Amino acid sequence: MRKSLFALLAMFIAMSASAQDSLRLLPVGFKLSGYADVYYKYGFNENKSDNKTSFTNSHNSFELGMVSLKLESTFKNVGLVADIGFGKRAEDFSYNDEKTRLAIKQLYISYAPASWLKFTIGSFATHVGYELVDAYANRNYSMSYMFSYGPFFHTGAKADLTFGEHNLMVGVFNPTDLKSAYDGHEGIKYIGAQYGFASASVPFKAYLNYIGGLDTFQTRNDQIDLVLSYQVAPKFGIGYNGTYSTYKNKPAKTDATNWFGSALYLNYDPSESFGLSLRGEYFSDKDGLKVYTDPLEFPDGGSVFAVTLSGNYRIGGFTLIPELRLDQSNKDGLFHDKDGAAKKSSASVSLAAIYKF
Repeated sequence: MRKSLFALLAMFIAMSASAQDSLRLLPVGFKLSGYADVYYKYGFNENKSDNKTSFTNSHNSFELGMVSLKLESTFKNVGLVADIGFGKRAEDFSYNDEKTRLAIKQLYISYAPASWLKFTIGSFATHVGYELVDAYANRNYSMSYMFSYGPFFHTGAKADLTFGEHNLMVGVFNPTDLKSAYDGHEGIKYIGAQYGFASASVPFKAYLNYIGGLDTFQTRNDQIDLVLSYQVAPKFGIGYNGTYSTYKNKPAKTDATNWFGSALYLNYDPSESFGLSLRGEYFSDKDGLKVYTDPLEFPDGGSVFAVTLSGNYRIGGFTLIPELRLDQSNKDGLFHDKDGAAKKSSASVSLAAIYKF
């Protein structure tokens, strides 16, 4: 695995003498980009198991996030995207693959027979949700509960249709977060869809998302998701994400369980180099599907309210994110201190450094 990674890096280095020159030295029609992130986190309960969301499962430790390299190529109406990641973040993102820190994040080919129509086949990041796997694409470094317990990516085929301010996506995919379904899951497919609206007159965007099908346990899963964003003023923007996911066992379709979440994002940028982001999220898991999974300790499930305040200090492709986070459970025992005593809340501070080229 290490040899493969070094060979891949050597190939990219041979293409470019430096990150700044990479786009200039690549052949016409090719684009190379990438990023890396590192972070430090301290949890005041001094227990790393308090972390219930993706990518920041640590305490009082400097951690490496991910090195990501993305190669894009276009020729007329055909395109290729090959996006790989190396590190703990990439491993967590591709958790169904063999345990490896070198992962294919995205690999897909697209064909656009008309300006309003594009077909894509391969593996790509999910259309569901507000947040993205790449750290540079989020203003908060730690992830929401909705991102962590929703889909990460899909592998299959989709069609995108664009009509002015409106766009529509429909697709057929392998079971969620599986790059391959040949080993006993060949007949299982998910359906995905998205309706999007981007106003031409005001800075407003809206996306209504759906993903549904039988999972690998033969349980019916359907998720509806709404994402809204509005730039109220040049320095102030609002984002919203709400999602609702249901599960029904195939033999007894009336036996339904669910989880849902809702998050508000407030973004303020007093200057080009500095911004603040406040995320408030409510996550309900009354049926114990995602967070409150111990039926003896949490027979009625529970809910979490989390508040995250993040700074964004930017210099070119570099972003420094100091962050303060508080998670509050409505039940004792979701969080614990270093001695194992049950807690209702968990607070942490972190500092993340991200560089994108």
